[in-house]
Amino acid sequence: MIDTSQKKETAILIGLVTGDQDTGKVNEYLDELAFLVDTAGGLPVKRFTQKLDYPDARSYVGKGKLDEIRDFINANKVDMAIFDDELSPSQIRNIEKVLQCRILDRNNLILDIFARRAKTSYAKTQVELAQCEYLLPRLTRMWTHLEKQRGGIGLRGPGEQEIETDRRILRYRISLLKKKLTEIDKQKATQRKNRRQMVRIALVGYTNVGKSTIMNLLSKSDLFAENKLFATLDTTVRKVVIHDLPFLLTDTVGFIRKLPHSLIESFKSTLDEVREADLLVHIADISHPDFEEQINVVKQTLTDIGASDKPTIILFNKTDLYSHIEKDPDDLTPVHKKNITLEEMEKTWVAKSNVPSLFISATENLNIERLKEMIYNEVKSIRIKRYPSLEWTKS
Repeated sequence: MIDTSQKKETAILIGLVTGDQDTGKVNEYLDELAFLVDTAGGLPVKRFTQKLDYPDARSYVGKGKLDEIRDFINANKVDMAIFDDELSPSQIRNIEKVLQCRILDRNNLILDIFARRAKTSYAKTQVELAQCEYLLPRLTRMWTHLEKQRGGIGLRGPGEQEIETDRRILRYRISLLKKKLTEIDKQKATQRKNRRQMVRIALVGYTNVGKSTIMNLLSKSDLFAENKLFATLDTTVRKVVIHDLPFLLTDTVGFIRKLPHSLIESFKSTLDEVREADLLVHIADISHPDFEEQINVVKQTLTDIGASDKPTIILFNKTDLYSHIEKDPDDLTPVHKKNITLEEMEKTWVAKSNVPSLFISATENLNIERLKEMIYNEVKSIRIKRYPSLEWTKS
């Protein structure tokens, strides 16, 4: 029987230990990069790290490390090398010359996943614009094959002309996509304007924290939810009623560390749903070892888009997956999030947080009723402030 299944492309992952990030942090970042590769359909086979004060301007890593990576690629026939930071066009060219394989950086990988995940025409247009803007300054590396042809009269000239032609085509395409998005943005703005009489709540959070699952629970819908990064890209709005009090609930695209700026710009209308929401429900994955940094990434992104001043509820999801190391009473090891119980974690966060917070498990339906009550009270408070002449009572 012939195996028709597509073979996964193999990849090596490369990161730097610098003054800003130690070995532990780099390994966490490479874990996330590996998850991104898996989401894109690839297979991470090895990691390479190097300790440098700052990335090498020519090749990101040092020459010796690059030679070591090249030897591994040649010996194991690896398809691509993926770097955990954005590479400049010149760095990509220099690295390609040595490694002789496909070179991707973190931004390129995220853009590829977005392109795979985009389902609607609007999402596809947003992603294509981001891809075109990412590709424009990197076009020259696509024509390096001309440099390998020596003695061919006229080859370099037409090559340069071809690059310029492609640049013009790409700039024209970017212009068309921006015009298309402007028209769609106007339509989206009109839709949001027509919904202003209702309280609007937006679910925000790091990617893969369970936003779509919580959306399904609250709105009784059947949105696609999967244990993959960026499972959903399209903004979904549903009318939800709790105790006869209606409101609009929006599921938004997940945030991630080093989210490409071009994507933030392209998804402006999607993020407008967050900017114009009356209440944000910030969902965090309590089972993730680095959930606190993920929370900070989301907060920083909200600040970048001008939505940091919104009333917020923090939900710590996936309590069913939370695990900790039992601490010996005589052990003098400092208390760490890995050796405290969920109950202790909850008391710590409730005590130090200045916003309402709740620990839940969407998959186990744990504390969902308390969540509904919390949202009901917040929506009721907003309605009373907006329409003081109306009295709202729970039926």
